[in-house]
Order: sequence, then C-alpha cells, then structure tokens
Amino acid sequence: MNTEKSTRQQLIDQQLKEAGWDVNDRTQVAEEFFYINSNGVSESSSNYGNNNFCDYILLGKDGKPLAVVEAKRTSKDAQQGREQAKQYCYGIKDEQDVDLPFCFYTNGNDIFFWNLENYPPKKIIGYPTRDDLERYKYVRKRKKSLATELIDTDIAGRDYQIQAIRKVMESIEKKRTKFLLVMATGTGKTRTCIALTDVLMRASWAEKVLFLVDRIALREQALDAFNEHLPNEPTWPKRGEKTIKNDRRIYVSTYPTMLNIIRDERETLSPHFFDLIVIDESHRSIYNTYQEVLQYFNTITLGLTATPTDVIDHNTFQLFECEDGLPTFAYSYEEAVNNIPPYLCDFQVMKIHTKFQFEGIHKGSISLEDQKKLIREGRDVETINYEGKEIEKSVRNKGTNALIVREFMEESIKDPNGVLPGKSIFFCQSIAQARQIETVFDSLYPEYNGELAKVMVSDDPRVYGKGGLLDQFKTKNFPRVAISVDMLDTGIDVRELVNLVFAKPVFSYTKFWQMIGRGTRLLEPTKIKPWCTEKDVFLILDCWDNFEYFKLNPKGKENKSQIPLPVRFVGIRIDKIEAALELDEKEIALKEINFLRMQIQDLPKQSVVIQDNKAKIEKTLSTEFWKSISIKNLEFLRNHIQPLFRTMSQVDFKKMRFEKDALETSLAFLRQEDEKFAILKSNIQEEVGLLPLTVNLVEKHKAYIKQVLHEKFWSTVTDSDFDHLAKTLGPLMKFIDKLNGKSEMDQLNLQDIVTKKEFVEFGPKNEAVSISKYREMVESKISEMIDRNPILTKIKNGENVTPAEAEILAEELQNEDPHITEALLQKVYNNQKAKLVQFIKHILGIEVLESFDETVNKKVAEFIKEHNTLTTRQIEFLNLLRDYIIERGNIQKRNLLEAPFTVIHPKGIRGVFSPAEIKEIVTLTEQLVA
Repeated sequence: MNTEKSTRQQLIDQQLKEAGWDVNDRTQVAEEFFYINSNGVSESSSNYGNNNFCDYILLGKDGKPLAVVEAKRTSKDAQQGREQAKQYCYGIKDEQDVDLPFCFYTNGNDIFFWNLENYPPKKIIGYPTRDDLERYKYVRKRKKSLATELIDTDIAGRDYQIQAIRKVMESIEKKRTKFLLVMATGTGKTRTCIALTDVLMRASWAEKVLFLVDRIALREQALDAFNEHLPNEPTWPKRGEKTIKNDRRIYVSTYPTMLNIIRDERETLSPHFFDLIVIDESHRSIYNTYQEVLQYFNTITLGLTATPTDVIDHNTFQLFECEDGLPTFAYSYEEAVNNIPPYLCDFQVMKIHTKFQFEGIHKGSISLEDQKKLIREGRDVETINYEGKEIEKSVRNKGTNALIVREFMEESIKDPNGVLPGKSIFFCQSIAQARQIETVFDSLYPEYNGELAKVMVSDDPRVYGKGGLLDQFKTKNFPRVAISVDMLDTGIDVRELVNLVFAKPVFSYTKFWQMIGRGTRLLEPTKIKPWCTEKDVFLILDCWDNFEYFKLNPKGKENKSQIPLPVRFVGIRIDKIEAALELDEKEIALKEINFLRMQIQDLPKQSVVIQDNKAKIEKTLSTEFWKSISIKNLEFLRNHIQPLFRTMSQVDFKKMRFEKDALETSLAFLRQEDEKFAILKSNIQEEVGLLPLTVNLVEKHKAYIKQVLHEKFWSTVTDSDFDHLAKTLGPLMKFIDKLNGKSEMDQLNLQDIVTKKEFVEFGPKNEAVSISKYREMVESKISEMIDRNPILTKIKNGENVTPAEAEILAEELQNEDPHITEALLQKVYNNQKAKLVQFIKHILGIEVLESFDETVNKKVAEFIKEHNTLTTRQIEFLNLLRDYIIERGNIQKRNLLEAPFTVIHPKGIRGVFSPAEIKEIVTLTEQLVA
C-alpha cells in the first residue's frame, strides 16, 4: 500500500467500519473535508503539500464534527500526521464554532488518539464508536474538579482508604492514567476501589467500569460488594447472563471471559467502551496471554494487590508506570495490625511435625504391627523407602493425614461451645489428598453426617452460586472446614475464619502471605454469628515447616518467568530450521518452514496483539521472505514472531506438549546430540507408556504404541517418523490419567505419631509475655474477690464509689498482691489518665477504657473522615501528628513548625494548612493532650 488512497481504502475504511462508522454515509463521516483556517487562509496555502483537506471528519448525532482522522500511507510513520491533525482540529473549532474535535492520526497499521488539552497522544488498538466519542465529549464538558469531590466514607471511611483514594484522584487530575494500590489482605481493597468508582462516576469522570478478577468465586464476591455499596448502579453479569450487555455501568469479569469477548467477532467491544479498569490481584499470567485485555482498552487502569511491596514483580511496577518499589499508595499488614485499635487480626503459629515427615517411611520407621499388616497385604517392607519430603509427592499415607486432622481438632480455636472448631481452611497439595482428608473427617467424626468438612475445588460446579458449598461455608453453621486445593488460597473473604492448616509446603512468598491473609480480617461485633467465637487472634497449624522455610528464605524461591508452551514450541521449530540449513538438509528445512507458516496462519486474528503486529506477520506470510532464509530472517522470527504465540490460549495443551517433545527429540537427532537424544527418547517412551489401552481410540494404535516402546523403532528412526509420531499420538495424550501406570502414587495406611508440637514466634506483633501474664493475674484476682469485697460488688452493680472507698479498695488490692497499683495499671493498659475504679470497670466489662494510643488514633481518624477533601499531603501530616503525640504524650503549638513536621513542608503546618484549618488542628491537639 504505497499510496495514501490505497491505505485508506484497504485499511482505514475497514477499521472505521469495525467501529460502526460508514464512510459512505455523509451523516456519519465527511471525507476530504475542506475548510478555511482561522487566519482566513485556504488550507491549500498551508505547509502540508498537496493535501488540502482533512481526510476524515467523524460526525456526531447532531451533525457537528466530533473527531478528525489524518491518514498517511503505510510506508510513512503515522506520527508525521500528528501536528497536521492537531491544526485541523483547532481550525475546525475556530471556523465552525464547535467543541474542539478529538484528534486521530494513522498510517493504517498504527493509530494514535490525542485528546487535545487533556492527555498526550496514545497509541490505540481501534477507533471509538460514535457513542464512545459522544461519551468522551460529555466527560470533557461535565467532569468536575476531583479535589473538592466528597468521598463516601460509609463505603471506605478509614484514614488510609481515604488517603489512597485521594492519591489516585490527585494523580488523575495530573493526567496520569495508571495506578497501583498495595494494600494488605483484609484492609478493604475492594471497598476502596468501589468508593473511588463512586466518586469518579459522580464527578462525571467515568460512566463504565470493568473489574477484572482471575476466578469465578472472586467475580461473585466482587459483584456482591458492588451491589451492596452501589445498589443503584446496574451491574453485569446478572444470574444466567452469558453475552455481554452494553447498558450496564459496572462490569465484573474473569480474565479468560473478557479475553474471549474481545476476540469474538460477534461480541467485540470497542477499545473505548470502559472509562476505568480495575485489576484485582494480577498474577504472572497477565504478562502473557491476559495482558492483551489491558492492551486492548484505552482507559484509566487501577491495579490492586496485597503482595508486599518488597516482593512485587518488576513487571507489575512497569505495567502501572510506577518506579520499582514505589506504588501509588501502600498500606502493609504490619501497619494494619499495629494500628490502635488494630484493623487486622494477628495470628499464632503452631508447628506440628510427624515421625514420618521427619524420618521418612521405611522399615526402620514403620511399627512392627504395621509391618505385619503390610506383609499380610502382600507388600515387601524392604522395598518401601520414602524420604519425608516425598509424602504427598510419591507416597500418600492415610495415617499421616488422619494425625493432622486429629491434632487440628484438638488444637484449633473452637466455637463458643468449645466443642467444634470455628471456621477453618485446610490447604492441601492435591485433590486426592483433599478427598482423603474429607474421608478422614467423615470416619473419625461420623456424628456430623458428613457435613463437618467439605472439599472445595475450582472445577467442581457445586462450589459456586447461591446455596453452593462456598456460600454454605460463608453463611451457614456447616461446613466448618473447607478443604482447598489452590481455590481458597487467595481472594476469598470469610471474616469468621479462625484456623488455617498448612497441609502442604509452600515456596512462593507472595502466595504464602496471600494464604495467611485469609484469616486476617477482624469480626465486626454486631455481625458475630452464633457459631463464631470472638476473634482477636487466629491460629495457623503449620504441618510442613513453612514458617521455618521463610525464616531461612525470606523471599522464598525465585519465581522464574515462565515461557508459555506455544512460544517454546515455535522456538524449537525455528532452531530446527536453522540446524537443517546449517547441515544442508534442505528437505527437512523446507518441511519445517511449511509447518511454521501454518502455525503463523493459525495465530488468533482477533487478538489485539496480533492486530498490533499485523505488518510483521504479513511480512512472514509473503513468499519473498522464505526464498532465502538468512540469519537476519531467523532473528526476525525469534524476536518478533515467536513472542506472539503467547496469544495461543484455545489449544489442546497436552497434545501440543507431546508435539513439542517429539520436535525437540527430532532436533537432537538431527544435530547428533546422542546423550540429549537418549534422555528425550526415554521421556517420549514414558509418556507413550502411560496411554491407557482400555480407551478405544488408543487401542486402535496398540501396534504402533508397542513399536514406539521398543528400541528397534529408535535404532531406525527417520526425521519423518517424528512427524508421524506427533501426528498419531499427540491427540491421544488427553486420555492419560496421571494417577495410573508408572506415575501412580503409592498408597499406604500406616500409623504416624507427632514428634514435635510447639508455638512459633512469627508475625508483626508478639506481645511481651510479662504484660500478658500481668493482665491475666489482675483480672483473675478481681474475679476471685468480687463476691467477698463490698466495694467491688458496688462497682459491679453500677453504684457510685466515693474517693474514700476507692482508696480503701486500692489498699485491699495491694494487700492481695503488692503489684496491683494504679501506676502499674496505667502503664500496662497504656492510659496515664485513668483511675483505679475505671480500670476495675474495664476489667468487669462495665465500660470500655480506651488506651491513650487508641484515643489519639480514633480522634485523628475521625478528623480525617469528617474533613473529606483533605489532600494526601495533609493526611500524611495528620498521621505524623498522631504518631508524634502517641510517642511523646504531649505537643506544643511551636512543635508544629519544627522537625519532624518540616519534612512534609519547610514551613511545617503553615505550609500545608490554611489558618482556619490550623486553628481546628490546634484545638484537636489540645483535646488529645488535655
């Protein structure tokens, strides 16, 4: 396409048509639009050569110009049209006295969108529809200043939530479009996001919002939260809806669902459909297939994660345009637990170690009774030899899982009746282990009729929806125990959880803390259900030394960036083409080239990644490219084409994996890499040996399978034999049952015993034992004296106590124990102003006595909540003020002009607040230290 005309006819016209613009309809599009510029000069005398006209004017429903599209031929850089398009926009605005049109410039392959006077130019995937442009126009005219817009503190009213929302709002007004909030699990990421959505909608910055999650259970949870807090905003999907609707305001979707929607020609959404996209807990997969979703939409993007800042992947910071280690806003688990009062629940860890885990399973560790049982079953005890780390990998012992269940039932935090455990999660290594643990619960505790513990895995449809297993676990008395394999490791919100059992080893630091996060949420006193205990701490039973592992390896195993299977497969094919050419095996090279060209043609054409690289792909589809394959061509394939295969998501991966193995083996054969060939050949034989001949489709190839398993086949193998191998057996790989044949796990039922059981100090807050014991002693002593001391009886009955009686009581308490003094109580309960009688009332539960720290925190938080339009810097100042008063117990007016407040502004409080605001803050400090 060497001319602008051909570019327009063959590319741009079609692209506009896909967005709903009919270039032949003069009520929608005006082509080669001629006008006089603002100086009264015809465009023919401008500096733009022979092009005297705007190429396309996109018209609104009122017939007025909405946008200008400036076209360049494909051989030119699209950015050459940037200034030209801008001048056209301003010329039309001045001449026709209309709103400034939106600006587009393109060469047919690359399209740039410039929202003049609002954002810098941005490369986009496709054109907006007329409705999109009308919405952009509405937003541009109607949007209000976010600095004065109030946050709904009923949705998100905590000080750090307000600060996070303000930080994003301030950045939006500074023309930024990507943000990352790092907030510990349980600190209200979703509520913060909903409150931000609410304020952006009210201020006319956003009309349509997409909330992306990675699992169906999290989608349902997010929908419930949006419907609760924004009940008047229509959401998608409603129950039973499969296809996307365009009349909603809030959309909640999983990544795969949204990817399918934007790739489906019948349901394609405009890249400009959403004004805000929220990505909840983005995982590594987003940098492969699912990043395409974010690339497709032109919108404000907000990332939410609970992963600690110091272990967040570099790609995450890059994706949200943040410096490494510096998210838009962060609030850690430690901050939440150490807040006074705490926002999150602290935890205790009990480590449980069994004999088999420590010693392994072998003749020396198996009891004589169990050895006799094994002999009766026909097992050779001498051949049983497993290390402890092989349990649940190579061997499953029912006795070990039964022991874990019994220890859990003994040590777990119980419900108010003290009999059954409170809500709990078992984290298991495999579905088979989970099923066995469920069976153990049923057999050990048959009186609960199989309702005590239930397996919950993502591929079980009974888990989801109203009345499903997860809903029962959240809202009903039973089940008490959810046995999970990956599904409940992240994102699930069940505030009543008081026990977590790590029945598997964990090596990812990020996942480890996400799992711990399931228990960190505090219970609201008004929402305690009959089967819940009051929750000030939760218990973790660690059966696999995970806490020890992370003490020694604070960041866990390094997560290596995984190359998707389709990318690896194509990479091996390119390597084989290169090797065949080097060895002058032209027939093999030509055959692999043909395979590669077919693979390139099979790339998903509706993928935005493929559309964005259309020119590169077209280059490889031309015959000219393959006439003479040079090193330069091969490098082009590796650098530009191979990475595009990450978009292959709708394939039979078991088949492809076998095809990849066959191809890799053929490459080793071609290169005569004998040692590598022998290893790869053995792997192929092992895979083929697992094919179940009981399946008819497999049995048809029984003779061929037998050949492949025989060494004679490999001694005479040719390159074409590898192709036949992949073509014939690849489609059968889906029939392999990994629990059969050579990969079958050894099943044992041997008695195991606990060899170590101890509490582990771990976490942000380990209260000194002396203070804890002192409180227990005082509370126990008062409970003991209550019925025999008349003054304590008066306090208990709510009667007034005179100062003289208070002195007598103090003397009597000291006689009982010399350590019970008002001064010590003030120190232990962290309240220097409270008197003895107030401490007694607090201990008896008559009135709550806040500590000094709690009072200061509460008052400052209330001040921030009431003054809803505070900037993030003002909130930072108030948080510093709070910490200063808590640490020193006092503050003077002059201190507000000195360090540490000068760190926020050289003038201290005067540089951050107005005189009227300073007066309010001084009044607040006087109340706090009075």
